[in-house]
Amino acid sequence: MSPRILSVSLLALALVGAALASDLPRTPSPAGARVYFESPRNGAVIKGEVTVRFGLSGMGVAPAGTMAANTGHHHLIIDSPLPPTDQPVPKDEKHLHFGMGQTETVLKLAPGKHTLQLLLADANHIPHDPPVVSEKITITVK
Repeated sequence: MSPRILSVSLLALALVGAALASDLPRTPSPAGARVYFESPRNGAVIKGEVTVRFGLSGMGVAPAGTMAANTGHHHLIIDSPLPPTDQPVPKDEKHLHFGMGQTETVLKLAPGKHTLQLLLADANHIPHDPPVVSEKITITVK
């Protein structure tokens, strides 16, 4: 296959995949549900490791793959914008998944300023509708 045909084929495949991803079913979130940081606080200056505790109200925490109304699991976004909320949350060093139902973690971040944001997602890692997302906070690691 020529490089041009291969390139056009890959582009078509990517467009079909994007169209399908935007049609993924989304789980409703209850009115008033919110996710937030118990710690650290916005503007905190921290030496060494950072203990991050997740707060949630109006919903429950359930492991990934668990289909139960008004539940989800946490995702922590580090130094990155909010991902598309109609697609599964990416999984990489900027998008941490807590699919076992964890509600806290310890981070080893490089010295400097960092942003943190929480995003709750359903059994399939897709954010709820409407999304349950925290405010983005900024911390400084010394």
